[in-house]
Amino acid sequence: MRNPEFNREGRKITTSDVRQQLAAHLTRLWRYGLVLSHNRDTAEELVQSTCVRALEKSAQFTPGTRIDRWLFSILHSIWISDLRARRVRMGQGFVESDDLEAPDTRDQDDDSLRFRQIMLRVNALPEAQRNTVFLVYVEGFTYQEAAETLSVPVGTIMSRLATARATLARSFDLPPSAQEKRS
Repeated sequence: MRNPEFNREGRKITTSDVRQQLAAHLTRLWRYGLVLSHNRDTAEELVQSTCVRALEKSAQFTPGTRIDRWLFSILHSIWISDLRARRVRMGQGFVESDDLEAPDTRDQDDDSLRFRQIMLRVNALPEAQRNTVFLVYVEGFTYQEAAETLSVPVGTIMSRLATARATLARSFDLPPSAQEKRS
């Protein structure tokens, strides 16, 4: 059995190796942080914390595995820890924050409007479903990879996706005025 601290060529994995690969995933990490937190500043902090932890724990990265999955797992773990700490400090649950969307200065065409409607409905999903939808449908993770990233069974991923799809399908079947009343 091969030592996990060495890459395929038998060279020891260094912090520099992880640092080089980190840069390629910063945008995706930030986007995931934004999906989790709904706040640009918090997303930025999550990415910074993820980078620091990845560099500190670079020897724990297993060569031959996908570094993006490892980084997403680190980010998710930091997010969960921060949520728990915030709840303890504040004595309450998660507080809604800024809108996910940046101001759009372009004319709103039909595609843009449709995208915004979809994003509003996806953002209205419970957090667990929203995170799962993001990992599978946006980031392209397999069910197994998403399960490992979120530390849940594959069946839970399948259930969350099925429930999210059903919820989204129902939300598009309602007339616009009925949807506004539900919000």
